[in-house]
Amino acid sequence: MMKPKELFERRQRRVRSRLRATSNGRLRLSIFRSSQHIYAQIIDDVQGITIAAASSIEKDLKGKLKTGADIEAAKVVGKLVAERAIAKGVSTVVFDRGGYLFHGRVKALADAAREGGLAF
Repeated sequence: MMKPKELFERRQRRVRSRLRATSNGRLRLSIFRSSQHIYAQIIDDVQGITIAAASSIEKDLKGKLKTGADIEAAKVVGKLVAERAIAKGVSTVVFDRGGYLFHGRVKALADAAREGGLAF
């Protein structure tokens, strides 16, 4: 029987391999969800650089948010990363949920990024 971390890594590899096959050179909106915070970044895999990033750990957000580990924090981070991406000229990305299920904070971040102007 596989351990939970091994199952997570297997899902993560599966998602990323499918993204590479279908991305057609688009940038990747990657998220990381910890127990206390949520992070999002837009990555150019060809050049290996991060175009825009946002997280619930930033100083200006920490004062506004009750906690970094709820759906409201994910919505704020999603809108912020979308604003920063559009300012850099990025409008289309592929969503990399990693090994996380598309539910809860992950879904809230994705919906907020769509509302913020990103297309995926």
